[in-house]
Amino acid sequence: MTTRHWLPLACTLIAAPGLAPAQATVKPDGQYRYLFGAGGSYASGNNDAKSLNINGDGVRATDTTKWTFGGKALWSRSEGRTTTENAELGTQYDSDVTPVWFGFGKGDILRDKLANISSRTSVFGGAGRHVIKRDDLTFDVSAGLGYTQDRYVEPAIVEDESRQNYGRVEVLLAEESTHKFTPTTSLHQKLSFYPALSSGGGYRGVFDSNLAVAMTKVLSLTVGLNYRYDSDPGVGLKRGDTLVVTGISMKLD
Repeated sequence: MTTRHWLPLACTLIAAPGLAPAQATVKPDGQYRYLFGAGGSYASGNNDAKSLNINGDGVRATDTTKWTFGGKALWSRSEGRTTTENAELGTQYDSDVTPVWFGFGKGDILRDKLANISSRTSVFGGAGRHVIKRDDLTFDVSAGLGYTQDRYVEPAIVEDESRQNYGRVEVLLAEESTHKFTPTTSLHQKLSFYPALSSGGGYRGVFDSNLAVAMTKVLSLTVGLNYRYDSDPGVGLKRGDTLVVTGISMKLD
């Protein structure tokens, strides 16, 4: 691949802190805390490329509850062609039933025009277990049931039929952990698996991870990985989408 083709990707990776799935500081004091990121790039001359990304993340936690919410968006264009155009919003509320078990409800909406998704709306509820809950390490597992509705930019073949939209009941299986290696270095990762209950409905998977190294009390250097998999994305589309980003995030505690 030539330098001309690599440059748009490099600009996106360097200037896209907003898509690294960092988390706002979680403290069980009932206060709202936020994390924001934004980035962009522009190149002209021998190369014509530009990108823009933004994100926001918030959390409110007590000794027995946690509410997280946020969103992210990325747009990039290279040589007169749009190469990335997606946006996502999500929220989840956890409430401890016992010191070990908790219930949750979550909702997400995704738009990814190049993946032929005009909108993907999901609502889930379920239960989980705090396997490890320490200041330096947390590890949760959870399971639930919900409904996902897809609307397509162009009609798609789903279960051998051309459709403009498609809804299905899905199971949610997930694991999530946070690791505080040092006072300035932390890692967060989450893996979610969504098998559909309908015959031939396929399954989805989403993996997010983020390594953050604090430079000050407000600013952190971040490296993130996101992988999204769909067993039946439609004709002419790839099953997996991978995004690796580096950048700087800002926390408001």
